[in-house]
Amino acid sequence: MKTTNFTKRMFAAGAAGIMALSLTACGGGDSGGGDAGAGGDSGGGDGDLISVGFSQVGAESGWRAANTKSIQDTLTEENGFDLSFSDAQQKQENQIQAIRSYIAQGVDVIAFSPVVESGWDAVLEEAKAADIPVVLTDRSVDSQDETLYESFIGSDFVLEGETAGKWVVDNLGSEPLNVVELQGTTGAAPAVDRKAGFESAIEGNPNIKIIASQTGNFTRTEGRQVMEGFLQANPDIDLVYAHNDDMGLGAIEAIEAAGLQPGVDIKIVTIDAVKDGMQALVDGKINYIVECNPLLGPDLADIIKDVVAGNPVEKRIVVEDKAFDQAAAAEALPTREY
Repeated sequence: MKTTNFTKRMFAAGAAGIMALSLTACGGGDSGGGDAGAGGDSGGGDGDLISVGFSQVGAESGWRAANTKSIQDTLTEENGFDLSFSDAQQKQENQIQAIRSYIAQGVDVIAFSPVVESGWDAVLEEAKAADIPVVLTDRSVDSQDETLYESFIGSDFVLEGETAGKWVVDNLGSEPLNVVELQGTTGAAPAVDRKAGFESAIEGNPNIKIIASQTGNFTRTEGRQVMEGFLQANPDIDLVYAHNDDMGLGAIEAIEAAGLQPGVDIKIVTIDAVKDGMQALVDGKINYIVECNPLLGPDLADIIKDVVAGNPVEKRIVVEDKAFDQAAAAEALPTREY
C-alpha cells in the first residue's frame, strides 16, 4: 500500500499519542481526541485534515463554474479537507506550475482537470517520486503509464458525441444536412472525443455532411465569433453541432444577428445541459442537448478518502449523463442545480 504524506503524519500522531498515554497513565484521559472530521479519519488531537491541491482548467463556461463550485463546496474543512485551489486560465503551463507547487508543499493528494491530453508525464513522474497520489477529474491524459494517476472520474465524451450524432441521424438525417461544428479547445479530451463520437454516429449517412469545423475554446464569445465566420463563408448551414452549451449560445447570438431564427432556420445540438442552455432548449432556440454532469465534488471526495486510506479505487469512473429534448428540458429546468 502506498504511504501518503497524510498516512505518515497520522502514524506519527498515533505514536506520539501512545507515548503520552504511557507517561500520564491516568488523570486527564484523551483530552485531544474525538474530533475526527467528516471524512471519518481520526486525526488525533490536532484534527489533521487531508490536504488537497486542485488545479482547475479555468472559468471558461457555465459548466466549469458549476464544477468548481461543487469541488469547493465539498472539499471543506467541515468535511475533513484542506483545499488549495488554482485556476489555470486554460493554460497548460499554469497547471504544471501549480502541480509542482503542490508537490513542493507536500500535499496529501493532487487532483486536476487537464487543459489538454498530452504533455503530463514529466510532472506526474515528479508527483509519483514525491509519493503524492494524483486523481484526474473531468478530463483524462494520454499517458501510456497508468501508474502515474490513481483514478479518473468523468463523463464518457465519446458517448456524448455519439448520442448527439444519433439524434441528428434519427431526427434530421432523412434529408441533406450541412453541419458546422464548434469544437472545444484544441487537444482537450472532450473536444477530441466529442468530435470522434459524433462523426462515428453519422458515418454511413450520405445526407449528413460536416462542411466546416473550428475551435471556439468552449467560450460563448468565441462561439459567436466562429459562427459569424461560418455564416459568412457558408450561406447554406442547416445545423450547428457545438461541443458545449456556451459555444451554442454564442452561435445563437450570431444567427439572430444575421436575421435568422435559431432552432428553426438553423438547428442546434449542444453538450453540457447547464441552465442557460436548457432555457434556450425550452425556448426552442436549441433543439437537443446531451448532458455532461459537472457535480463531481462528492465523488471526488470519496475517491480521495479511499486513496488516502489505502483502499482500492476504480481506475475509470464514468459519470452517468442524460439527454434532453424540449419537453424533457422543461420538466427538468425548475429543479436544475447548475
